Amino acid sequence: MKPPWTAREPITITGVRVIVTAPEGVNLVVVRLDTSTPGLYGLGCATFHQRFAAVVASLSTHIAPLLVGTPVSDISEISRMLHFSAYWRSGPVLNSALSGVDMALWDIAGKRAGMPVHELLGGRLRGDVPVYLHASGETIDKTLDHAAALVGAGFSHVRLQTGQPGLGTYGAPGRAGGYPLAPYPDGWSVQHYLAQTPRLFAAARDRLGDDIELLHDVHSRLTPKQAVMLARSLEPYRLFFLEDPVAPEHYDRLPEVRAASPVPIACGELTVSVTEAARLVTSGGVDLLRCHTSAIGGLTPARKLADLCELSGVQTAWHAPADVSPVGAAANLALDLASPAFGIQEGHIYPDVVHEIFPGTPVVEAGYARPSTAPGWGVDLDEKLAAEHPPVIGGHERWAATVRRPDGAIEAP
Repeated sequence: MKPPWTAREPITITGVRVIVTAPEGVNLVVVRLDTSTPGLYGLGCATFHQRFAAVVASLSTHIAPLLVGTPVSDISEISRMLHFSAYWRSGPVLNSALSGVDMALWDIAGKRAGMPVHELLGGRLRGDVPVYLHASGETIDKTLDHAAALVGAGFSHVRLQTGQPGLGTYGAPGRAGGYPLAPYPDGWSVQHYLAQTPRLFAAARDRLGDDIELLHDVHSRLTPKQAVMLARSLEPYRLFFLEDPVAPEHYDRLPEVRAASPVPIACGELTVSVTEAARLVTSGGVDLLRCHTSAIGGLTPARKLADLCELSGVQTAWHAPADVSPVGAAANLALDLASPAFGIQEGHIYPDVVHEIFPGTPVVEAGYARPSTAPGWGVDLDEKLAAEHPPVIGGHERWAATVRRPDGAIEAP
C-alpha cells in the first residue's frame, strides 16, 4: 500500500516470494522482494524452523498484498505499517515474516547505493568479526578434546556443553537408560547437571588455560534460584557468559539473577519483539543481549536494540545457529561491524551445500567471520538448488517431547 507521499525514485515492490529449503535438515525461510527495476531484488531471512509453514502463509496470504506497489525506499514506514496491520501484533510468526521483508528491503537499499549494508549503518568499527563455536561431547574429556581442536584452529571463544546420563545436557549427547529405576529412564536430572557443570569448567581451565574465553548454555532449564546457584559455582572459572539461565516465562526474574551472579548473563534468543528484548536491557536483566534477529522483525528493530545496548553498557551477542539462514547471518555481521555495543558473535560453519545454495555465505575461520564487501548482504540464492532440499516437518517437536525429568515431567527444551 502506497504511503501518502511521492517517493524520490519510483522504484516499487512488484512481487513477494517465499523460499523454504533445508540443506542441513533445518528449515531456512527466505523472502525475495522483486522490484520495478529489472534485476533489482532483495533477500531477507524469515526463518522460524519449527513453524515455517505459518510464516509462509502469513507472508503469502496477508503481507504480500500490502507490499506490491510500495516504494522500496521507505523501510521504516513499511516496517511500522506491517507491524500495525495485524492489530494483534508481535509473536514469532508475524515478526519472522516482517523480518524477511525488512532484511530484503535493506538488501535492496545496499544494492541501490552500491554499498554493503554495514556502510549504510555508519561503516566499520572493526575488521572481521570475532565469533565463538561450540564444543560438545558425551564426557568431559571428549568435550575438552573438541574444545582443544577449536582452540588449535584459532578460536579464542568456545562454548562448552557436555553429556550426562539419560537425555544428556542441551547441545551434547546422553547415555540411554541413565536412570533405570525412574519412570523415565532417559530423563534429564537437574541435580546431576548442577553438580557436573562446575566440574566441566574446572577441567577446562586446567586443560585450556586462562587465556581462552569459556561460555555455557543452560538453555532455559533452571529456576531463578538454581540459576544463581550455578552462576556462583562457576565464579572461579571466569566465564565469558552464562547463557539463557531461565525460561522466558521468568524473564521478570532476570534482574535478581544477574544481580546475584558473579558471571555475565547472556539472554534474549527467545524474545519475540523489540519491546520484549528492550525490557531485558532497561530492567538490568542482561550483560549481553542475544536476540534471534529474524524473530524480532529484522535489522530495523535490531539496530535500535544495538543502540540501546550501547547507551546502557550492555553488549550484543546475536543468536546464529544452523536455523539462521546465510542472509540472516550477514545481517548479524552488518550490525557487529557497525555497533560499538558488539560483544561476541555466535558462529556457525555452514557446509558446502549451503554455500552452493547461497553464494556469498559468510565464511568462519580462525576465530573470525569474514563479512562480504559486495552491495547489500552480498548473499544470493540459487532457487533451483534450494528446491532439491525440501522442508522437514516435526523433527524439533519430536525431540522436544523427549526432554523430561527422570520422573517423567516435561522440561523446557
